[in-house]
Formats: sequence, C-alpha cells, structure tokens
Amino acid sequence: MMKREIYNEEHELFRASARRFVEERVAPFHAQWEKDGQVSREVWREAGEGGFLCCSVPEEYGGVGGDFRFGAVFTEELARMGTSGPSFHLHSEIVAPYLIHYGTEEQKRKWLPKMVSGEVIAAVAMTEPGAGSDLQNIRTTAIADGDDYVINGQKVFISNGQLADLVVLACKTDPSAGGKGVSLVLVEGDREGFTRGRNLEKAGYKAQDTSELFFNDVRVPKSNLLGVEGRGFKQLMQQLAQERLVIAVRSATSIEAALEWTTTYTKERKAFGQSIADFQNTRFKLAEIKAKAVMMRAFVDRCIADHVKGELDAVTAAIAKMESTEILWQVLDSCVQLHGGYGYMWEYPICRAWADNRMSRIAGGTTEVMKEIISRDLLKD
Repeated sequence: MMKREIYNEEHELFRASARRFVEERVAPFHAQWEKDGQVSREVWREAGEGGFLCCSVPEEYGGVGGDFRFGAVFTEELARMGTSGPSFHLHSEIVAPYLIHYGTEEQKRKWLPKMVSGEVIAAVAMTEPGAGSDLQNIRTTAIADGDDYVINGQKVFISNGQLADLVVLACKTDPSAGGKGVSLVLVEGDREGFTRGRNLEKAGYKAQDTSELFFNDVRVPKSNLLGVEGRGFKQLMQQLAQERLVIAVRSATSIEAALEWTTTYTKERKAFGQSIADFQNTRFKLAEIKAKAVMMRAFVDRCIADHVKGELDAVTAAIAKMESTEILWQVLDSCVQLHGGYGYMWEYPICRAWADNRMSRIAGGTTEVMKEIISRDLLKD
C-alpha cells in the first residue's frame, strides 16, 4: 500500500510469525467457531504459547515488555484475514493495561502471567441495558460490607463474556456521587452469584462470544478493587484512547483487505463478455477506495507512532476511531456492491467483513460520541 516506517525488523519478524499463526491456527477453524458462537479455549492457549498475547506486559509478570506496536501487528494480521472471532485485542490491549497501570503488585502477579499464557481470558464490563455510552450513570453497584464489596447489577454486550475467567467491572461504589462514585472491581468468573446470560445472537462477529452478565449479591474482597475507589471513571477515560486506536488499527487494515478481495474478484468475474474490472465504474470505485486506504493508513500509522511516544491525545484518538470506522463502512458497502449478489453470500469474506464491521461504528464509543468529544475540544475557550 505504501512504505511504513513505524515498524522495525523485530516487529516484522513478529508479523511473519503472527501471520503464520493466523493462517494455520485461526482461519481454518473460523467457520466452525461461527457456528459454535465462540472460539475454542485451545486457540487462546496456543496464542499464549506463541507469545501473541499481552505483548506489553513487563517481563517480571511473564510478558516480553514490548511496546504497543506488537499488539498492533497481531491485530492487523487478524483483520487482514477477516478473522473476527478471537477477541485477543480486547484481552491484550484493553484489559491488560488496566492491570498494568492500576493493579496492585499482588493483582499483577496473580493475573498477568495467566493472561499472557492464555490460561485466563479477560473481559471488561462497562455497558448496561440502560446506559450505553453514558458510563457516569451506570447502575451496577459494589457496596462495602466489612472487608468485602457486595455487587448487584447487570451488564450487556460484553465481549469474551462466555469465556471470561476475569472481569474488570465498572460499578458504583457510591451511587450518590455520579461519575465520582464509579470504581473498577475485579470479579472472578467462578464467584457465587455471578452468572452469564445467553450468548447474544448478532448480525456479525458470529464467532465472538458476546454476553449478558448478571451479579446477584456477588461478594468479592476489597482487595479486588482496581486502582482507587471513586476514580474508576477517570481510569476508564485514560485507557479509552488506546481502545479507540486499536479499533482504528483494525479498521485501516480491514479497508486494505476489502480492497484486495474486491480487486481480485472484479478481475476474475466476467459480465457482458468482459471482466467487471474492465468497466469504468469499477475502476473509478477501486481508485476511490485505494485513495481512502492510503490516507487512512498514513493517519493511523502516525497515531500509532504518537501513542508509542506517549503523545496521542484523546481527541486525536477519537478522530482516528470515527474516521476509520466511517470510511471502512463506506468502503465495505461499495465492495459488496462490486461483488453483486455474491457480495451478500456468507462464504465470501467481503460479506462477513460487511456484517462484522458495522459494529465498529458503535463499539468503543459511537460515532456520535466521537463527534461530541471532537466538537467540545474545538469550541472550548
């Protein structure tokens, strides 16, 4: 697509291994996982054994202490193959940083090595039926009772929800304090009173388990508090920039993959005695997509470089998330159209990508929330 300067030789060697892993251990089984509604635990352990999980975890906790770019490489390779089922990026690039940045020494030593190995699968539970992007008004509570918190409430749309052994739960430790009453609490998957609802049936991401979670008088020790009580909302906001960048990384690569699949298809498919690629409309559409792909890649790579240096701000991350997902949706719609009826067939990767990536404009904060973040910054005094 264009020369990329953000990765060095070590990252590219990692890419070669990641690509081989995705081709051999993920792609051949993905169709079955879509039927099952979740990926196998075995592939999590294999990813751990291969060194693909939680690459940024420091060596003292079982990781390799790599920078964000290693996780970005793995995310790109999964997106390039259209393999949306394994939610490795959530586990490694979203949940693990909460423990790295806010966990106690005991919490880090207990959980991070098992997350690196794939023995423990992690999730983060923020969204509720009555509070999607409005995290300040969540209703799940964790009320102090002696040395414990007693948790009651419900979460929905939780990725890794069926498989998760550990949940980073956003809840209210002080229900009267609004956003200042939000805290993050670790909840183990086998706690009494913690139950998983149905594995939600979605339009896309069919191989990714997405669940309702229920908490009925779940007792956890106060030592399960992650970070400082009442600072949970701020902790969430501090980590959302990386979450949104991860979505942008996946979206930019998905744009490139969609272009590659569609270019190949239009050259091979015949209509009216010539290939579809011979029609001017097709060539112009492909040219438009190529231009969008190149510009998106340049911007997202710059965001990755800034993030590695600790210079990516929340507004730029919001722009990256918003634009990459909006452009991806436009591209996928055009590519499905160029495939004709076959673009609507599940056996074609463009159809699965079209169904999977509609969610990208919602997850991690909707496009409308991104616009609010950007406009507030633009209009501030």
